[in-house]
Amino acid sequence: MTMSKRHALFAALLCVATLARADAQTASGPLPASAFAYDASKPLDVRITGETQHDGILTREITFASPSGQRIRGEVLLPKNPEHRGAVLFVHWLGDPPTTNHTEFARDAMVVAQHGSVALSIDAMWAQPDWYEKLRAPQTDFANSIRQVVDLRRALDVLLAQPGVDSERVAYVGHDFGAMYGAVLSGVDPRPKWYVLMAGNASFSQWYLYGAQPKDKAAFVAQMAQLDPAHYLGRATARAFLFQFARNDKYVSADSARAFWEAAPLPRGVFLYDADHSLAIPAAFADRMAWLEAQLNPSS
Repeated sequence: MTMSKRHALFAALLCVATLARADAQTASGPLPASAFAYDASKPLDVRITGETQHDGILTREITFASPSGQRIRGEVLLPKNPEHRGAVLFVHWLGDPPTTNHTEFARDAMVVAQHGSVALSIDAMWAQPDWYEKLRAPQTDFANSIRQVVDLRRALDVLLAQPGVDSERVAYVGHDFGAMYGAVLSGVDPRPKWYVLMAGNASFSQWYLYGAQPKDKAAFVAQMAQLDPAHYLGRATARAFLFQFARNDKYVSADSARAFWEAAPLPRGVFLYDADHSLAIPAAFADRMAWLEAQLNPSS
């Protein structure tokens, strides 16, 4: 995340870390997979709101039904080949406003489609303007986090419903909160076989406590600890993970980064870049694309 309000609260996080350690024994994570259940039989209700075609890639702006009753916005890119397609779900960061939505991965999605896989990029809950500062609240962070993971599962339903998608060739790419909620997804939904997780933090409460403060901080930390990524990475069944972290990251410490990636099963790869939290450098993009290509199209 890259919001200026965080800087004033760094000192408070020292207290948060102490509370997190004190309450570690009382938190009962991880949640059972049933906590993220939903009725997958309900219609996806995909609505096409715009459509363009360029160099053989069909791009559709869509919305689809969330199990919560809301609608999820996204963009799906369909390549030329009609069958046996790989597929990638992209979930953005909470960062600079122009890219705090599905457009963050526009270039990634196009390259993936050009290489023959379907790409779906969605708007997560933090894509809403002023979501962090004005819309979210500590008393609803836990329930909304569960709903967000369910929405990711619903997005996978939409992705796998695209023509020609091979259900054994599905990958997930997430940045920042997108990486953290993707880590939770990895422990409750077996469909993504590969994960690229970028600049994720090991603690949800640490990031949420950069903003509005709960009435009972210790209880909040204990509750949110049930969702911390390590719990779910530890029981993931994906075939492989790629982690991308920045050495100059104000929001993810070296210890937090290590706790994040070491929780994942082998095989896993870790890249550390001379970059900031955005990871917006050519090397990170090139490594990500090369790794995805090797997994989705191993014979090419």
